Amino acid sequence: MKPSSPSFSPLLSEQQYRSCRLCPRQCGADRTHPGYCGCTDRIVAARAALHQWEEPCISGITGSGAVFFSGCTLGCCFCQNYSISHGHFGKEISPQELADIFLRLQDQGAHNLNLVTATQYLPSVVRALDLVRGHLTIPVVYNCGGYERPEIVRALADYVDIWLPDLKYFDPVPAARYSQAGNYFYYTSRAIPQMIAQTGPPVFDADGLLRSGVIIRHLVLPGLRKDSIRLLHWMKETLPDGGYLLSLLSQYTPAGEACAQCGSRFPELNRRITTYEYESVLNAALDLDLSTGYMQQKSSAKEEYTPPFDLEGV
Repeated sequence: MKPSSPSFSPLLSEQQYRSCRLCPRQCGADRTHPGYCGCTDRIVAARAALHQWEEPCISGITGSGAVFFSGCTLGCCFCQNYSISHGHFGKEISPQELADIFLRLQDQGAHNLNLVTATQYLPSVVRALDLVRGHLTIPVVYNCGGYERPEIVRALADYVDIWLPDLKYFDPVPAARYSQAGNYFYYTSRAIPQMIAQTGPPVFDADGLLRSGVIIRHLVLPGLRKDSIRLLHWMKETLPDGGYLLSLLSQYTPAGEACAQCGSRFPELNRRITTYEYESVLNAALDLDLSTGYMQQKSSAKEEYTPPFDLEGV
């Protein structure tokens, strides 16, 4: 985390909980009761432990200190973390307890502090980060679905070293159908350039671990290879060369509770992607010279990438 004192932003104050506009939905809910995201103003987390399944420059050897927050501002029917994003499984913790978790993960040897889906609790998370300022020496990773307000991204400039957003859809139709967010690309296409502007190009340490920068993740979905390729063209045409890393994912796996919930509603998603689908997207990335980053093997579609949500560390 950046060592200097942060500049205060009312966008991150606890007053946001009284009329919530933390995410692009800007539902205006009084978060003493659940907002659109299903979350109140009390932090709920499902796991805080060393995590090995991020990109190599994040996980390293020891692992990333991942805190998995419950709830989500998106509603992706295929979410691999369905039990916490939709089911809200987790334990209620205070900002002070969260701060203690941050330092405990650092003491365990985490290469970084990985905030997984934290937007709905941002005022409390920022308070916890302020409590450890001067004690936390590892980078802070903001691991999100990409569906962020650019103004909120800007307000986090003094808190976040590494941005790890998804870039899910170009077309608003599947975005609305599968994630209940027809305006997904409108916001994500503005939030990601802001992330890059704040961090600058990726910076690595002597061990190859990322210290600052942006990694853009894209998960190839069944039947949406053309949408994936449109996203790649947008990245090439819009984002600065060398300004970010691309992580192209083939790990879509229709399994578990998410599959049971959405498979009957959206049968087109009830399968893994084909080799042809993934290689079409991969070849498009290579043709566009978007090869700086990570490309998964097709065999990476495994349930093991989902950690056990058993309240470890919370």
